[in-house]
Amino acid sequence: MSLYLHDMPGGAAWSAPVSAGRLVTLTALGDRANCSMLLLNADRVDRLNIPDTLKAQMSARITAPMVLMSDRGLALASVVASSLDWHDCLTGFGSEAHLERFGATSYAADRNDWRRSARTGLVSELTKHGLDERDLHAPVNFFTKVAIAGDARASMTFVPGHARAGDSVTLRTEHDVLLVLCTAPHPLDPGEYAPSAVQVSVEVAATVAQDTDPSWNWREESARALEMSRRVLA
Repeated sequence: MSLYLHDMPGGAAWSAPVSAGRLVTLTALGDRANCSMLLLNADRVDRLNIPDTLKAQMSARITAPMVLMSDRGLALASVVASSLDWHDCLTGFGSEAHLERFGATSYAADRNDWRRSARTGLVSELTKHGLDERDLHAPVNFFTKVAIAGDARASMTFVPGHARAGDSVTLRTEHDVLLVLCTAPHPLDPGEYAPSAVQVSVEVAATVAQDTDPSWNWREESARALEMSRRVLA
C-alpha cells in the first residue's frame, strides 16, 4: 500500500524528504521517459557520488541490485528492482543550452507548456530546501541508456526505444534522504520536446535479511556500504 503517490508531468520537477526503510518506485507513464535524480542525506553531510558508486561496483550504468553510495561510502539507497538493465549516470542533466534548438520559450508566452531544462528544475527544487546550485551533483538518469558512438572520438550517443510506458525502477532508502527529481528530456535525446510523465510511489519496505538480500550480496563493496550505513543509524 502506497504511503504517497504522485504523477510528475513531463518536463516538471519534484522533491521530498523520504525516510529510511521506504521503497520509492518510479514508473514511466509514456515512452522515452527520462527522470534525473539527485540524492542527498537528510543531514546534508552526504550526497550521491556517481564516480565512487560506479568504481566500487565495477559498472558504467545503474541497475539492480546496485547500491547508490555517498561521498563517504555510505549506502544512501539500493536499487532493488528494475524492468530495465541500464539507467544512465554518465552524461549529466540537460541545461538551457540543450533547449535552444526548440526555439524561444517563456512562462509568459507558453504558460504551463514553458520548456524547462533539468538543471533549471533541479535547482528550483533544491532552493525549496535551503540549498542552491552548489549542491548540484552528477545525477542518475532513470529510463535512459547511452552507448559509445562509432566515431573516432568514441562519443556518447542516445539509445532510442530503451524505455517504454510501464517500465519501472524501485529504490530502497537506506538513510533519511532528500529526493530531487526532474522529468525534463535527456540532453542527448535527439527527438522533439515531448517529455513523458513519471509516477512516484512511496511505500514501507519489508525487513531485509542480509544473507538473502541481493544488494547486500552484490559485491563486497556494496555490503560494506550497507554495513556502514547500518552502523551510522544504529
